[in-house]
Amino acid sequence: MTSGLRLALYEPEIAGNVGAVMRTCACLGTPLDLIEPMGFQWDDKRVARAAMDYFDHVSVTRHVDWDAFAGQATGRLVLLTTKGATPLHDFAFARGDVLLFGRESAGVPDAVHARADARVFIPMAPPLRSLNLSVSAAIVLAEALRQTGGWPG
Repeated sequence: MTSGLRLALYEPEIAGNVGAVMRTCACLGTPLDLIEPMGFQWDDKRVARAAMDYFDHVSVTRHVDWDAFAGQATGRLVLLTTKGATPLHDFAFARGDVLLFGRESAGVPDAVHARADARVFIPMAPPLRSLNLSVSAAIVLAEALRQTGGWPG
């Protein structure tokens, strides 16, 4: 059974983050889309180390670039960004949403912002502005699952 949501990483740069997100997606029954190019080789041992033995329990789809991903994406594209307009706790998630996270160092380009159906941010104590990618993904996925009744089990 899947959660009815998808999680997507735009050009991720850090192998350990991808592995941690893979593990989260495996445990929560959520498919993962990886939009290339990535900042590391797919066979990087750090991916496997962070994903541990959960690697075979997650559905991962790799896309050669943004256009390939956008061309097949269905459902609302919900961009998580420090430049978001809606705080996480005020956004209404729906089954079929794709939760999109940008590069660790630079987020996403303007064209990706323009394609998003919603731009959401995680509120945090000033002057801090961002969390680690894998932590952010877990927080947002948990809230989306809570709202949509998609928790496994």
